[in-house]
Amino acid sequence: MKILVSGSHGLVGKALIKSVTSDGHEIIRLVRNKPSGAAEVEWRPDQGQLDAASLEGIDAVVHLAGESIASSRWSDEKKRAIRDSRTKGTALLSDALAQLSRSPSIFVSASAIGYYGNRGDELLTENSAPGDDFLASVCIEWENATKPAIEKGIRTVNARFGIILDKHEGALAKMLTPFRMGVGGRIGNGKQWMSWIGIDDVVNGLKFLISDQTTSGPVNFVAPNPVTNAEFTKTLGRVLSKPTLFPMPEFGVKLAFGEMGEALLLGSQRVKPGVLEQKGFGFKYSTLDSALKNTISG
Repeated sequence: MKILVSGSHGLVGKALIKSVTSDGHEIIRLVRNKPSGAAEVEWRPDQGQLDAASLEGIDAVVHLAGESIASSRWSDEKKRAIRDSRTKGTALLSDALAQLSRSPSIFVSASAIGYYGNRGDELLTENSAPGDDFLASVCIEWENATKPAIEKGIRTVNARFGIILDKHEGALAKMLTPFRMGVGGRIGNGKQWMSWIGIDDVVNGLKFLISDQTTSGPVNFVAPNPVTNAEFTKTLGRVLSKPTLFPMPEFGVKLAFGEMGEALLLGSQRVKPGVLEQKGFGFKYSTLDSALKNTISG
């Protein structure tokens, strides 16, 4: 199978490519610089440039590209980059796929559980209504940008990623240093829900959807057992054999990180992987304890 991947240098992209390559599949990367060979296709999403003809013969597409939401405080410029990198790139790719004479069997386009907004203790499924904050509005536009592919009849999946656990990149990687130093602790009151998933289950879930012939629409990429921030903190401390006695108060989060901190650190999303469970997907790590032990020791 020939699989097109955007965002190939990101956390999910690298892990997915390593896995499907070892399975014997051929990878074509969407790149923003000059292609180094036949395994790369140039695109310029900020300029609306992508030659649709270069995508002929692709069997599956996994679109993961997007500006990092946690690399800095959210200025107006940063928020515009977050939105544009997702909506413009997705629309461009979706339009190109719709022009192909032979469509890919599946188009998996990244999204996020930010779609649901800050929802407290409410248990959220793929059928839950969207939120009304910045990230929710971005996710709504992001998913709507896949419309040309859907109208073409391409089976399209919006992968709503939760907090992906990896010791080298992402939220957990940033937490490990202070926790290993014994200065970690809960954030705010610790009651906000964290819907997490191990990187292995992300990769296996994407491969599952590529091979599946029926799934389309939104799919929550989270483990079956979300936890509160207080539970996450306690579990991480136990796995590292470190105390967790230094909480970060809510005002400290807002002062240090602004709107970004409020959304990512204080926001609460208790999300269920409804579609993956209904389809019989087997999670490798369904409990946080097992996921953290594997991730940190691996």
